[in-house]
Amino acid sequence: MENTVGIGLLGAGTVGGTLIRRLVEEHEAIGAKTGLDLQVRRVAVRDPDKPRDFTLPPGVLTEDAMKVVTDPSVGLVVEVMGGQDPAFDLVLAALDAGKPVVTANKELIAARGPDLIAAAERQGVPLLFEAAVGGGIPIIRPLSETLAGEQIARVMGIVNGTTNFILTRMSEDGQEYETALEEAQVLGYAEPDPTADVSGADAAAKAAILASLAFGTWVGLDQVYREGIEKVSALDIQFAAELGYVIKLLAVAERTGRGVCARVHPVMLPAEHPLASIRGATNAIYIEGPSIDELLFAGPGAGGEPTASAVLGDVIDAARELLAGAVVAPRIRFAAGALADFGDVTTKWSVRLLVDDEPGVLAQIAAAFGESDVSIKSVWQEGQGSEATLLIVTHGAAEGRQRVAADTLRHLEPVREVESVIRVESPEA
Repeated sequence: MENTVGIGLLGAGTVGGTLIRRLVEEHEAIGAKTGLDLQVRRVAVRDPDKPRDFTLPPGVLTEDAMKVVTDPSVGLVVEVMGGQDPAFDLVLAALDAGKPVVTANKELIAARGPDLIAAAERQGVPLLFEAAVGGGIPIIRPLSETLAGEQIARVMGIVNGTTNFILTRMSEDGQEYETALEEAQVLGYAEPDPTADVSGADAAAKAAILASLAFGTWVGLDQVYREGIEKVSALDIQFAAELGYVIKLLAVAERTGRGVCARVHPVMLPAEHPLASIRGATNAIYIEGPSIDELLFAGPGAGGEPTASAVLGDVIDAARELLAGAVVAPRIRFAAGALADFGDVTTKWSVRLLVDDEPGVLAQIAAAFGESDVSIKSVWQEGQGSEATLLIVTHGAAEGRQRVAADTLRHLEPVREVESVIRVESPEA
């Protein structure tokens, strides 16, 4: 049939398996809605004999991933295996063969995006990755197409459902980090090894992609500053709430006077901020610009069904372009641009100290900030004697100066410990 496109999949795990099931079970409905006959022709898996929740004709499953790429009946390749190796070589081979590629692989795009985008441009075929950020939330196309003419100022996102679930439990139920993490693992929101999520590594890959698309300057994964939530305590959550804030792990990409900066770390958000109300495993991305003012995209950020929906949307889009037979101009272009060092970016800090409550301690602390050219906005104290806790919120200053001040505090005799440092998002200076 003239409207038939053979689909080859690299991977059939949670997302790939869901996509296959939908392509098979909803074949007629998809065809009626799009006019496309999407046929699953080849699927690369580790174990072809493993029981699965979908049925395909004999011979479709293979352990040889390159056979999916080179199969002449496959016109479009979907990569949902994850990681950089061997995904990069497989995707590059597919693009070099003139086959459109759809991927949900955030790590691959964040680390090797320019090479793959260049390969797609050489062959005039699509490389689509809507599902790489935000799961089922449509954000890649809005940034790269709908908002291409907008001078975006900043993008902030809750882009990891695991950490948002943990922080929500800590905030609403008073749980400590370890307890909330255990619950996330029991419910399937966190992996047995949650390191990629709680360390901020997963969010950093997404931050790199968001920054690159928002500002048209490629930001590599190794250029994203990253902190996780492992050190956030129930006490931090409590103090933040008393001051009218909610703690979230945010991916932040912004245009500064020195260039584009991308970072991931916990943030104290005002309770009235749109992102502060995002609960559980939900993801949300908040965009600021002079013409659009503020936009908020929110929805399920992970899981087989939402992510497969985003992949399927890209498959339909790429299949239409393939059947049209036209050379596809790249939807995403990058120009040379400066990248700002996070140390030069203005931030506001909340610093929690365990101190000996003795005469002159506040003067010493104020002097430490003053020597670093950091102004203190407010000081709050709980307890007395050797177990006094101080919570200090600073005015905006260069991130590097804030760090110097914190290091100086660690060496003051009355300061027993700098227990936590969390950046603050607030409109006032």
